[in-house]
Amino acid sequence: MRRGRRLGVDIGSARIGVATCDPDGLIATPVETVAAGDAAVARLAALAEEHDVIEIVVGLPYSLSGREGPAAATVREAVGALMEATERPVRLVDERLSTVTAAQQLRAGGTKAKKQRPVIDQAAAVVILQNALEGERMRGTPPGQLIDPPTKEWHD
Repeated sequence: MRRGRRLGVDIGSARIGVATCDPDGLIATPVETVAAGDAAVARLAALAEEHDVIEIVVGLPYSLSGREGPAAATVREAVGALMEATERPVRLVDERLSTVTAAQQLRAGGTKAKKQRPVIDQAAAVVILQNALEGERMRGTPPGQLIDPPTKEWHD
């Protein structure tokens, strides 16, 4: 398991959930919800800097059949903008059912559906990042697909 904090990101059309983890990569925790829009990429880059992360783990939405749809194209576009704004490597990981899992966890913790809206995106980012961390710990290799920045090459 590589040592260092990571930033977990769940990109949605209205809101972007953000999570981070401890330097040992054991536990993912929520950070904030960023409003989607023109200022979102700058805020995500600032959070990566503030938390001194070694990489950014972004959930890529696949359909249940495993295909990429319009939402995945939106995420890939956002990742391109994010890579221009930060020098951190970005990894795309499968985020299927992360929001459903997050909602179930919030309900199990006693959060009523009406109160979930402000935190569901952060909870989904936690699920995405925690799954990536556990996958890396089990397989011994970094999770998902590494996206190379256009001006620099990053290696595993």
